[in-house]
Amino acid sequence: MSFSIEERGKPNTLSYRVFYKNQDGKYISPFHDIPIYADEAQNIFHMVVEVPRWTNAKMEIATKDPLNPIKQDVKKGNLRYVANVFPYKGYIWNYGAIPQTWEDPAHKDCDTECCGDNDPIDVCKIGSRVCTRGEVIKVKVLGVLAMIDEGETDWKVIAINVDDPEAKDLNDITDVQRLKPGYLEATVDWFRRYKVPDGKPENKFAFNEEFKDKDFAIKTIKSTHDFWKALISQPASSGGLSCKNTCVSEAGNPFCFSLEDAKAVVDGTCPCGDAESIPDSVDKWFYYQK
Repeated sequence: MSFSIEERGKPNTLSYRVFYKNQDGKYISPFHDIPIYADEAQNIFHMVVEVPRWTNAKMEIATKDPLNPIKQDVKKGNLRYVANVFPYKGYIWNYGAIPQTWEDPAHKDCDTECCGDNDPIDVCKIGSRVCTRGEVIKVKVLGVLAMIDEGETDWKVIAINVDDPEAKDLNDITDVQRLKPGYLEATVDWFRRYKVPDGKPENKFAFNEEFKDKDFAIKTIKSTHDFWKALISQPASSGGLSCKNTCVSEAGNPFCFSLEDAKAVVDGTCPCGDAESIPDSVDKWFYYQK
């Protein structure tokens, strides 16, 4: 199974979108139509890469837009960029999400005692290669961090591309601790402080900031997959999310999105144009006392 992307609009502007196509060239939703599993028997998952490592643009699956393309987050009418909080430059992993998952904002997690953040579950892809925006890769899960973001549960799965040269040596979170000393500590530190330059408080974490192991992470992912299955079967509970899709709906389902309707969504956007420049302020380094 393969997927491709089609860029629309001008990069680094409000018009920019990344749409997805299946192997037949038909437009699909990366949120709903890309299968969660690349290999269910081996617990290998698909990951949609939203943000390549070392970059700052806060790109994300547009859960409330038709076809759920990737677009840049907006704050107060301006494109959002993640600040460089010393000593980090942009995102320190390839960052993205697992499709067909959903952190239910109505479900209070028994471990974190907080509800979900209304998004697909996030993934930090470690390893040797910097990915490109929009890639769909196959990952094996190593562990998970339970971040509490403004009172919401926001799981951060740690995973690695199955094709990465380091993948054979990394099979659980303890392997990351052993072979990449300081990396998990940096991950917690990054997530704790990345919103502070925007005037937000430091983020908190469940489990005393400890990473849970592979089995716990897989269990968590599967629970968010169950929440997603409930989401697309109950129109009244969608909470403003765009749940229409082309592959998983049965005939007569109100979330059924015809291929013609999907194409019309893309045709209604601007053709891909030249990228605008990124503001110089994005390269600023922020310092503050921990």
